[in-house]
Amino acid sequence: MNKAEHRSWAKEVRKGLPTAQLSARVVRHLARFLASHQARHILLYSAFGTELDAAELQKLYPATYYLPRARTYQLEVHPLPCKLVKHKYGFWEPAAETPKVDPEILDAVLVPGLAFDPWGHRLGYGQGFYDRFLAQLPPRTLTVGLVAEALVVPELPHDPWDVPVQFLATEQGVRAALEAP
Repeated sequence: MNKAEHRSWAKEVRKGLPTAQLSARVVRHLARFLASHQARHILLYSAFGTELDAAELQKLYPATYYLPRARTYQLEVHPLPCKLVKHKYGFWEPAAETPKVDPEILDAVLVPGLAFDPWGHRLGYGQGFYDRFLAQLPPRTLTVGLVAEALVVPELPHDPWDVPVQFLATEQGVRAALEAP
């Protein structure tokens, strides 16, 4: 399957998943994982539709949290709490006047995706926001893809500019992505 076919398939599978229950399980695993790495500055994402939602992590794990704002094919990082506005695609993001912070401050970045493979390659929505953002982070920043186990596939098509995540967080736990063969 190509990326477009994988996207269609993943969207259909995700529609049938118990997103709230899966999200709660993933968040519990994430809290333990982030504590073990002493992560203090964490970039969440604003879940929409049937995406796994990590917002409850803020109640379980004490840290400083941030949300991204999509700007002309790049992501800006803004501290929480802040005023949120609805993006044209339907998710909530920080208002334009919210102060920005340097992504260098981040200890961990939680990354949404339609599907992931064991090597940490993600299938997003095709705009490349996260690939460009992840490519700019220092190597010490933990990158964690959030995905239901049902959407971890044997292999995803990927391009040379696609940036894999280092870890996958599912309802079964958090595991390191495999090293590229």
